Amino acid sequence: MNFVLENAPELREAIVRRNIRDVVAQKIANLIASGLLKIGDDLPSERDLAVALRVSRESVRGGIQILSAKGLLAVVQGARTRVVSDDLGPEFKQLREPRLINSYGIDDIHAARLLVERTVVGDAAERIDDETLAILRDSLEAQRFALDDPVRFIIIDREFHQAIYRASGNPVLADFVGDLYAYMMEHRRKAVSEPGAIERSFGDHQRIVSALERRDRAGVVATFEIHIDRIYQTTLSILRPSGRGPEGALEQQGP
Repeated sequence: MNFVLENAPELREAIVRRNIRDVVAQKIANLIASGLLKIGDDLPSERDLAVALRVSRESVRGGIQILSAKGLLAVVQGARTRVVSDDLGPEFKQLREPRLINSYGIDDIHAARLLVERTVVGDAAERIDDETLAILRDSLEAQRFALDDPVRFIIIDREFHQAIYRASGNPVLADFVGDLYAYMMEHRRKAVSEPGAIERSFGDHQRIVSALERRDRAGVVATFEIHIDRIYQTTLSILRPSGRGPEGALEQQGP
């Protein structure tokens, strides 16, 4: 097989393109599953998605075509691609369902994030490589141009966090923390839409990258603690006014 690919570069490139399109399709499907993208929502432009996901526009287009063929997205000429279904097929189902993580209380999720994420981001500070730092700097630039677009900012934010988690060198913990990050994403979208929320998160991200560049474990952990608490407080402000928690159930935790 390797011999065939080495002597047929066009075939090798086609396989790589197809795989990237599959990854893009999975990432967009994850956004739908998490509740960040809901039925009736327009997707960000191909260009914006390409920047957020660090892939080519062709790969984004291919991923959209895959989801369109599955009936999840509607592609209309001259208009934005729209989410028309959240009925994800088995090929887009992850082992860890967003609805499962959303069944827990926000206080428990916050405590778990603080406990686990300290270790993950601290390890990332010590192990991060120059390539990942370059990705994070590029992400900051992309975030700078998404300060007025909550959905686009959160898509970029998700990739930003995942890059840091993966830099820890422990894929199990990186995946686990990624699940915690995705908690109540639909409500996070509302929280980020509050005036000044995106700017504050962007400022946190700048300080996180600065600490990572110094390989400052204590500094990264301290900055992440502030960032996680900010996420907790803003999400709480959306959940608690009605006295309701995930799935509309009354919360059992105290104030």
